[in-house]
Amino acid sequence: MKNLLKLGASALALSLAANAASAEGKLVIYNWFEYLPQDLIDKFAAEAGVEVTMDTFDSNEAMLASLKAGKMGTYDVAVPSDYMVEIMGGDGLLDTFTQDEMPNFGNIMSQQMNLSFDPERKSSVPYQWGSTSFSVNRDDYKGDIDTLAMIFNPPAEVQGKINVLDSQGEVLALGSMYLGIPQCSTDREQLKALNDMLLAAKPHWASFGSDVAKDVLVSGDASVGMIWSGFSAKAREEGANVEYAFPKEGYVVWMDNIVLLKDAPNRANALKFMNFMLEPENAAALTNFAAYTAGVNGTEPFLSDAVKSSPESNPPATPVGQLVQACSQEVQAVYDTIWTNLKK
Repeated sequence: MKNLLKLGASALALSLAANAASAEGKLVIYNWFEYLPQDLIDKFAAEAGVEVTMDTFDSNEAMLASLKAGKMGTYDVAVPSDYMVEIMGGDGLLDTFTQDEMPNFGNIMSQQMNLSFDPERKSSVPYQWGSTSFSVNRDDYKGDIDTLAMIFNPPAEVQGKINVLDSQGEVLALGSMYLGIPQCSTDREQLKALNDMLLAAKPHWASFGSDVAKDVLVSGDASVGMIWSGFSAKAREEGANVEYAFPKEGYVVWMDNIVLLKDAPNRANALKFMNFMLEPENAAALTNFAAYTAGVNGTEPFLSDAVKSSPESNPPATPVGQLVQACSQEVQAVYDTIWTNLKK
């Protein structure tokens, strides 16, 4: 019996060792759609000698729900926005690393350090940053677009031809800016006004869609589209006569980040990937693909002229963009109800 137990223990040890060895050759990424070019994936896979797998999501909230529903331990890294990093950290979903574990950590721009959502960058590194506003097809509408009313109280010419991002945080943030109320307001009357305004605007919208936000502008199915800045630039590159707005009431600015997930099955490879994306040439390749902006020093020589001159990436001095705020649990519960009512 003792010999059998020894054999069983040896087999288990060999099995665990084999699994560990195989894990050393893998990396599993959870990322936004259309947000990482295949050639960069291939480059990292070749340099690190690992097999890369990537699943995608279309909103921060969808990513969080998936992880909480049992996907923790499946992915090594994810790419949440600023406020979602804070939420994930508070929920215990993130691991930490030291600067010594990441040789390129010093390439991070100083303004991307010591941010409220991850002080001292112990769980995340910058990926890309940009803004969320709306774009208008100038063949369809030639009037003033300097207001969020284009989404929330649109002129007759574009009613029924508006696409809105399927993104709770950004829609409610922009709606609050339009009404001139603070994000995460605890005032019941203000929250009711936000709910009522969104429900009144909804009949003017043709669709909710994040993954189609660019395509409906290019195809002409939408005259106005709430959209991320890089998607607007891509829509123009694909032939749409669109203008991106920086409305007077404000717009969203965001920083997407690569986070190290708790229980990452391939932690060492996760850190290698995060370090890889802090190389200026790699960060610039990502920027050239996604049409946003990197938070890494030294990318300028590698950037395309189109990215450098993009109007979406060169906002005016005013108005100033606002980050989406992470609300208290009490306010978030109300926000969830508002969003559920809007999506019915």
